[in-house]
Amino acid sequence: MEKPEALNRRTLLTGATALIGGLGLSAHAQTPDPFGLRGRFIQSGYCVGRSTPNAELWVDGVRQGIASSDGWFYVGFDRDSPASCRIELNTPAGIEATTVTIAPQTYDTQRVDGLPPETVTPEAPETLERIKRDAALKATAFASRDTDDNFKSPFIWPLKSFIVSGRFGNQRILNGVPKSPHYGFDMATPIGTPIYAPQGGLVVLAEPDLFYEGGLTFIDHGQGVISMYLHQSRVLVKAGNRLVQGQLIGLVGDRGRATGPHLCWRLKWGDRHMDPSLMVQT
Repeated sequence: MEKPEALNRRTLLTGATALIGGLGLSAHAQTPDPFGLRGRFIQSGYCVGRSTPNAELWVDGVRQGIASSDGWFYVGFDRDSPASCRIELNTPAGIEATTVTIAPQTYDTQRVDGLPPETVTPEAPETLERIKRDAALKATAFASRDTDDNFKSPFIWPLKSFIVSGRFGNQRILNGVPKSPHYGFDMATPIGTPIYAPQGGLVVLAEPDLFYEGGLTFIDHGQGVISMYLHQSRVLVKAGNRLVQGQLIGLVGDRGRATGPHLCWRLKWGDRHMDPSLMVQT
């Protein structure tokens, strides 16, 4: 597999280089850590810990579900996470808690030109209706909360060879129009390149042709840790399929809002956007 290099199939990235690794590889707890937390303690990162089976998980004062039957739980840190995160597990013996420090990230600005205007500022009524239908499908899939805990093990890259063509978190300027940050990790490679599940999980969405995303697959790796695979030329799994790590799930394409063949790989936990590349053990 090629090492990810900061190359872009569309345009050179401008601004400071995004911090993809090397920071926050261990917890900076302000209080004792009863969970053995491990992960990437930076904005757009994550942590995994273990507590009492089925303990209630609270993050920054909000209930986020329960730990697995083996006690494993996941916490994602948003792209714009504040400097600290409070993690609490409500167990039969009482509340266990810790506060971790989240290191800041610096994000690039990326200009992407040459997109079909309708994919940047859609106006046609039929297009807007299609986007609305697509959004409903995605919202249902994002609500998934599988009880498995595949997230506790490191991910692998979904492609065996690629060039990094867009970093997570970049501020996007599409056809000269400022847009919301890019919540994907873009991996340029030829059309038809096989895509593999980076970790086991449950397929909760598998659509061949959505407006923005083209062929799109969602995998729930447990507790709503959902990875996404955009712009596929072919989707080779179906909703309800249970996958193992390394299983073939689709083929790279250039469908949807794209200027060339690539895989846009994304990761969410609830309403938090994370960088999926940080889940890969390097």
